[in-house]
Amino acid sequence: MKFIAIIPARYASTRFPAKPLAMLGGKRVIERVYEQVAGATDKTVVATDDSRIYEAVKAFGGEVEMTSTEHRSGTDRCWEAYQKQGEQFDVVINVQGDEPFIQPSQIETLKSCFNDPNTDIATLVKPFSADDGIAVLENPNSPKVVIDNTMHALYFSRSVIPYIRGVEREQWLSRHTFYKHIGIYGFRSQVLKAVTSLPQSPLEIAESLEQLRWLENGYKIGVGISEVETIGIDTPEDLVRAEEFLKTLK
Repeated sequence: MKFIAIIPARYASTRFPAKPLAMLGGKRVIERVYEQVAGATDKTVVATDDSRIYEAVKAFGGEVEMTSTEHRSGTDRCWEAYQKQGEQFDVVINVQGDEPFIQPSQIETLKSCFNDPNTDIATLVKPFSADDGIAVLENPNSPKVVIDNTMHALYFSRSVIPYIRGVEREQWLSRHTFYKHIGIYGFRSQVLKAVTSLPQSPLEIAESLEQLRWLENGYKIGVGISEVETIGIDTPEDLVRAEEFLKTLK
């Protein structure tokens, strides 16, 4: 199979404007994401809506496409960028532009999900550790995933799922394996086209999780398990933490 990675990168982030252009260890965040992904796919492209990001990617030698400012999601932006490639790929991998520590091994795990012909879409999870503590598990900004015995997602939620009946919440992490969602996706190319035309669904609106739209419409989301710890950058404070994390890798 042929795989293309597309990295959506917006300039106008509410919590951290110009985030892709922020400096991290002497390189822009978007450059670090690109470098981590490029070696693991047949092609890697940044999809942006801003000329400043476009020029920055060109400056470090990356491939980039200008896309509409009207897209509602990174998924829609990926589809536009994919259409502009002029060549066919079996799978489109959507890598968030604020994940500078995404690992090639994670990309490989995601790719392997498509060995199952029943998988339409794929994503990654990481098991919560018993040392994380209940506050980390209950954080609504860290969606949880329930998986079936064929490694497909049953549901995603900002709430803790499943509920462990008859057990004190502080003991839940030691009694069950909970999975944290890692926001990277792969789509069979024809599936990517289809999901971008779907209207928002009730569950998606309730939880503000786009992937619930796909489940509600019957798509099978394969799940790969990763033990790699990554740090996404949503705020300027996250960038400070990322700088510290980067020092531990040297």
